[in-house]
Amino acid sequence: MKIGLIDYGAGNLQSVRNALRALGRNSTVVSSPEELADGVDALIFPGVGAFGDSMRSLRAQGMVEPLRAWIRGGRPFFGICIGYQVLFEESEESPGVEGLGVFAGRVIRLRAPGLKIPHMGWNEARFRHPEDPLWNGLGPAPHVYFVHSYHPDPADPDLVAATTEYGARFASAIRWPGGAAVQFHPEKSQAVGLQVIGNFLHLAESAPAATP
Repeated sequence: MKIGLIDYGAGNLQSVRNALRALGRNSTVVSSPEELADGVDALIFPGVGAFGDSMRSLRAQGMVEPLRAWIRGGRPFFGICIGYQVLFEESEESPGVEGLGVFAGRVIRLRAPGLKIPHMGWNEARFRHPEDPLWNGLGPAPHVYFVHSYHPDPADPDLVAATTEYGARFASAIRWPGGAAVQFHPEKSQAVGLQVIGNFLHLAESAPAATP
């Protein structure tokens, strides 16, 4: 299986690539529609940085419509941090900048009075459906590693796969047929994070072939 890592100029590619290597997997960098079409079977969008800068880079690379088509087509996709946030329509971080808009909702700043922002460190991700194969071996509420000041607020509550408490409850993961996205960083979450990535790849390998 050919695993593509989206490169928009600011992603945490090396950490995710190292996590994949720890799982015995190789990956290839994807930064153009041509590279995306070159036999990629599963796509990971690792993310650090700002919403606006990320979307401007994706547009400059001609990646907006190919990414929308990939995700809406139910092809294997896993988004991390910014790779989660850009799936929505807009962000308070970057007013006036359109996201991919694959899902309805907006990205908002953490509402955590009296707590430090950014939210940095270990916290629980409480799964709505811990029996989902994506969370296999993790239990109902594993501790994972966060570094963020913003998070998506999905319009569809059925999309939410996990929640986390930090001042208030927020959606720390979403799930849809073929894909998932998380606000936490699996590549920094040690054994738990490797399990999540490994589960995603196992599901991607067993998924029916999709037409690009």
